This record gives sequence, C-alpha cells and structure tokens, in this order.
Amino acid sequence: MPQDLLQRVPELTSRAVAATSQQLADGDLEQYRRELTGYCYRMLGSGSEAEDAVQETFVRAWRNADRFEGRSSVRSWLYRIATNVCTDMQRQVQRRARPFEVGPASPPDEKYLSTLLPENVWITPIPDARIEPAGNDPAEVAEHRESVRLAFISALQHLPARQRAALILCEVLRWQAAEAAELLAMSVAAVNSALQRARATLAALPSEPHARRLDGPDAELLERYVDAFQRYDLDTLVTLLHEDAVQTMPPFVMWVQGAVNITRFMVLPGPDACRGSRLVPTSANGCPAFAQYKPDPSGGYSSWSLQVIETSSGRITGIHCFIDAANIFPAFGLALHLDA
Repeated sequence: MPQDLLQRVPELTSRAVAATSQQLADGDLEQYRRELTGYCYRMLGSGSEAEDAVQETFVRAWRNADRFEGRSSVRSWLYRIATNVCTDMQRQVQRRARPFEVGPASPPDEKYLSTLLPENVWITPIPDARIEPAGNDPAEVAEHRESVRLAFISALQHLPARQRAALILCEVLRWQAAEAAELLAMSVAAVNSALQRARATLAALPSEPHARRLDGPDAELLERYVDAFQRYDLDTLVTLLHEDAVQTMPPFVMWVQGAVNITRFMVLPGPDACRGSRLVPTSANGCPAFAQYKPDPSGGYSSWSLQVIETSSGRITGIHCFIDAANIFPAFGLALHLDA
C-alpha cells in the first residue's frame, strides 16, 4: 500500500464508519428486516415475538448508531443485536411447544377441548411473505421452507440460546464458524462444540407422530381439500388425509390423530359449527395455509382459525389450526370478518 494512502487509513476508516452511522441514524435498515425476522422467528418460535424482536433490534441500532465502530458489516452488527434481543426475551418465557409435546392424542370427543393454555406456551405461525428469501432459486426456496417448518421450529426450542443461534447461523444461514464466533463472542472451537451438542440434542428428540418428509404445495390436492371442507363433505375429506394424519388446535391442548378420528371429531356439536365455513388461501411456515371463517349469526363470516396444511405423498398429514384469529389474522393481512 502506498505510504500516503497508508497514512490516511484512519481518516478513511473514520469516514466509512461515519457514513455507516449516518445510514443507521437515517433508518436505512429496512433492507434487513425480512432476513432478521426469519432469524428471530427461528430463535423465538413466535411470529409476533419475532416482529417485536426485529423492531427492538432497529431501535437499539438507531440509538447506538454513533457507537458503530465499523469492525464488522452493518448486517453482522444487526445480527449481534438481534441475538442479544432474542436471548433477553427468552429469559422471560418458557420454551414454546406443540400439542404433541404437551400430552397424548385425544379421542374424538369434544369434552377434551376443556383445557386451554396461554399463547406463550405454543409455537405460533408466521407469514411466508415476512421471511421468505427474495430470490426464486428452487433449491434455495426448498431449503428455506424446510428451515421454517413447524416441526423444525419446535425442535430448535429444545436448544439453549447460544446453541440455537450457532445452529441457525451456521447450518441454516450458512455462515462460516469464524463469522458466527465473532458475532456470538465465542471461539471457533466453542462454536463447533456448540454445533456438535445441538445436533446431538436434535437427533435424540422423539419424532412427531406424523413425521414424514413434506411435499411442496400440491395445487390439485389443496383444491380438493378446500372444496370438501367448504361443502363439509367428510366422506371425501377422509380420502384426502393420511391414515395417521393429525389435527392440532392451539391454544387447546387437545389434538386428534387418524383420518377417521379427525372426521368424527368434525361432526360433534361444537366442531360442527365449522360447517359452511369459507377458506381464504395464504401461506405460513413454508406450507400452504388457509384463513378459516365460520358463519356469523349476525351475517357474513367471522374469523376463526389459521389452518397450516402439511402434505406428503399426495395426502394431507397435518391440519394445524391456530385459533387466536384476533392476533394472527392481522399479521397475515387478513380481515377479521367477511361479508356474505
């Protein structure tokens, strides 16, 4: 490097840092929102908490823009802040779970619907539009979908925060161990050790009751599902389900397994109120999803649940109904009421 340029390195570095700090102060952070939301969602297991964590990350970045020293990229700096935010949030709540982890499958009897648990117990969904990668490379899209499946998000919840962050950074986001080590203030050896322990923990977890490799969206199958559900044609619906399919209904602890049991459950007096529902398509957690609206006695249709649909080998393996519509629907840009 020429001597005159070498002498100007502190000046040039100072200018670069000042320019970056100005970008942060001006709020030029939106370009990172989608990937940070995906990262925070994998860390926290809650769509709403992930959104809150990203907003808190931006607030902390704006407040500390003048302290940014330029030793790493803005992106890495934001990930460091986001990791700290998520770690702080996790100290305040218990591990989130899915109904399979709370209790065994129930008979198709609505009396088992009596037990509800609060929202902070459950893994909750997130709109694909908030976290999916901007590119359209099929391999990248498929890899992304696998990394946000409900089962994987649930499995991540079994890891301590540092192991979880290391696994997401290195095996989902493909950071080098040295990059993750710098972000997490760990040695490379410590990151590799954390990865090894995380993999061992995930490998030892019991499989979910309907564990299968999921397909991508199957337009024909989904069209038949919507038609059968909206007509409440349970004879057709049972043929679209795997024989060991499951239906979950957070915040209810109850879940049902088996195609026959699911359709039997749907004709009980309480669940039968879903007869005549409308389904509006969307997507969540790398899967097709539907906003379910039940008939409203006052007219039109009222929001009821977000159904996340899992499919494998041309059959539906999971119908995961998230019933907290008042909070979930707005996050998906869905109306709370439909006109007749």
